[in-house]
Amino acid sequence: MQEKAVSAVNQSLTIRNWLFGHYIVEYEQSGEDRAKYGEKLLNSLSRKLQNSGVKGVSITNLKLCRQFYIAYPQIGQSLPDQSLKKSLSEKSGNDNKNGEYIDGAIILSRLSFTHIIELLTIEDPLKRLFYEVETIKGNWSVRELKRQTGSLLFERTGLSLDKKGLLQTVNKNAVPVRKEDIIRDPYVFEFLGLPQKDEVSESDLETALLNHLQEFLMELGNGFCFEARQKRITVDNEHFYIDLVFYHRVLKCHVLIDLKIRKFLHTDAGQMNFYLNYYRENEMIQV
Repeated sequence: MQEKAVSAVNQSLTIRNWLFGHYIVEYEQSGEDRAKYGEKLLNSLSRKLQNSGVKGVSITNLKLCRQFYIAYPQIGQSLPDQSLKKSLSEKSGNDNKNGEYIDGAIILSRLSFTHIIELLTIEDPLKRLFYEVETIKGNWSVRELKRQTGSLLFERTGLSLDKKGLLQTVNKNAVPVRKEDIIRDPYVFEFLGLPQKDEVSESDLETALLNHLQEFLMELGNGFCFEARQKRITVDNEHFYIDLVFYHRVLKCHVLIDLKIRKFLHTDAGQMNFYLNYYRENEMIQV
C-alpha cells in the first residue's frame, strides 16, 4: 500500500511539473524560445501561482518544468486523461528530434522527479538516454545516478571492450532507490505541503534566537520582518538551507543570516556569497 501511495504521489508531481512546462512553452511563449523576456515571465508566473497557494513553483522550479517539457515530449502520450492527452498530442506530439527515447509511461513509473532533474543536467541526448536506461535497469537511486555520471560511466563504457561486463559490475555494486527516500524528497514535501522537520537540523542558537524573536528583531533595528527559518534553496539538484531570512521593509531587500557557533572561516564568506547570488538571480523581483 505504501509503495502504491509513493508511486502515485511521485507520478502526480512529475505530471504536474510537465504540464507547467507545457503551459509555459506552448501558451506563454507560443511555442517559441522567448529568452529575451523569459525571466520576467517566470517571475510573474511564480508570484501568481504562489499567491494562489500552489507549492513548489519558485522561479528555479519553473525553469526546470520548462526544460522538462522540452526534453521529454513523450510524457504527453502517457497522461491518464485521454481528452487532455489528445489535446497535448496535437501540441507537443510524440516526435523526438534526437531519435530513440524511452516511453513516457516508463519514465513516469520508474523515475522520480528528482531523477529527472539530475538527467536534465546532461545536454547530450544520447548520453542522457544512456543514463535513463541504466538508471531504470539498475533501479539506481539519485545518489547512484550522480555517482555514475560523475565517474564518466558513459565514456568508460564507450571505451570498454567488455561493455556488458562493465555495466553488470556497476549494477552489482549500485545503491538501489528506496521508496522512503522518494517520500522524504524535499520536492515531494513541498508538493504535499508537509513540513520538512526531519530534513533539517536546528542548532540551539537558532532555536534560542527564534524563541526570543521580538527581542532579536529589536536588536537588529527598525524595518526587519521575519520571513523564513531553514529556508531551502536548490541548485543543480543539491539542497541548501539558509538559517534565517528576513526582509527589510525600508531598504526593500532580503537579509540572510547564517549562524555559526565557532570562529568565522573564509569558507563561510564563500557560502554566504553563494546564498546572496542565488537570491539575486532567483528571488529578487525583476522590474
